[in-house]
Amino acid sequence: MSRVLIKLGGTLLDAADSRDRLAAQIAALAGETVVVHGGGKQMTRYLAERGVESRFVNGLRVTTPETIDALLKVLAGTVNHELVASLNRAGARAVGLSGIDAFLAEAEQMDPALGAVGRIVSANAALAELLTGNGYLPVVACVAGDRQGNVYNVNADQMAVACATAFRADQLIFLTDVEGVLDGAHSVQPVLTATESEALMASGVATGGMQAKLRAALAALAGGVPQVHIAPGAAPRVLERLLAGEALGTRILMSEVHAV
Repeated sequence: MSRVLIKLGGTLLDAADSRDRLAAQIAALAGETVVVHGGGKQMTRYLAERGVESRFVNGLRVTTPETIDALLKVLAGTVNHELVASLNRAGARAVGLSGIDAFLAEAEQMDPALGAVGRIVSANAALAELLTGNGYLPVVACVAGDRQGNVYNVNADQMAVACATAFRADQLIFLTDVEGVLDGAHSVQPVLTATESEALMASGVATGGMQAKLRAALAALAGGVPQVHIAPGAAPRVLERLLAGEALGTRILMSEVHAV
């Protein structure tokens, strides 16, 4: 039975219609599925409403005690449970989780200057396997912990990679607000190998958020996930089309041998 891990960017979950449309697609999937989601946009808005400025260093949110409070209330709270409710309304049996639960994802502090930003050091798929094996759909917020009870803000792409690797997913799908990986002529590349992905980053064509996505994709491939998709979450029937093998967005493989 196919195992799929789907990472949803927080932007796709901000509007109820987008969230419900994706939830209906996920609920209709066969096989064993795990969802990991972000929610940075929602957190930034929540903090701003309370007069807390969000600061970023190299794309990572400096995580103060106020930010941890928002992380738990907004990301692991509102965003997670609104998505779970949408999935359940669509017919799934979704279960809201974070990396803290049953040590699904353990982390350590990445850099004291960033506060409670965590680097994932291990992931345990036992809970996800228990749930998916019994017909449930784990929905994981990108929050991790450690054995001392500390809570960490972790990058959602890195959480997706860690969970996909531990879960032994057959594929990892990043649903984003972009069309896919672009080449130097701004055309979407339907298939990329690991070597070609490295070249796009080295040449400066893939920068910022897309560079982070490519690095995450390469880490997943190195961890044993056979293929990674970076695809537009707003595309009609995006999951059905991807899983049917349609060239939508960008598919990333370790080598050309697997691309035929």
